[in-house]
Amino acid sequence: MSVIVTDTGFAPEDWLHGFATADERAANDLRGLDLASDTDPASLTGQVDGIAAIRVNFPSFADGRGFTIARQLRLAGFTGRLRAHGHVISDQYAMARRAGFDEVEISDDHATRQPAADWAFRADWTAYDYQSRLRG
Repeated sequence: MSVIVTDTGFAPEDWLHGFATADERAANDLRGLDLASDTDPASLTGQVDGIAAIRVNFPSFADGRGFTIARQLRLAGFTGRLRAHGHVISDQYAMARRAGFDEVEISDDHATRQPAADWAFRADWTAYDYQSRLRG
């Protein structure tokens, strides 16, 4: 199972259309695309048309390539649902939102170690940055 983290807290999974790699999508007609952290954002040009949701894998909290992928997708015009999946920690939530992610998917075990309050502390991601603290 997994827990979805949004600006309003923990939520159950509500994406019912599945995620698959590009090769698997073609065979199964799924609407969600799974991307590995080593995906070259430039290689996605023209491949995300008609995709409603993209899930970007984070194999480790120390691997920030997913943030770049999210930013590049948004700059390329992707307006669908964008989800970070895997080892994203609550301290990275504001960065994930600023990079373009709509939500984060974590395991139940991860949600136990970092409860909703840890994530809610960073839910006001537009104000949780260095410049805002300096101005305040």
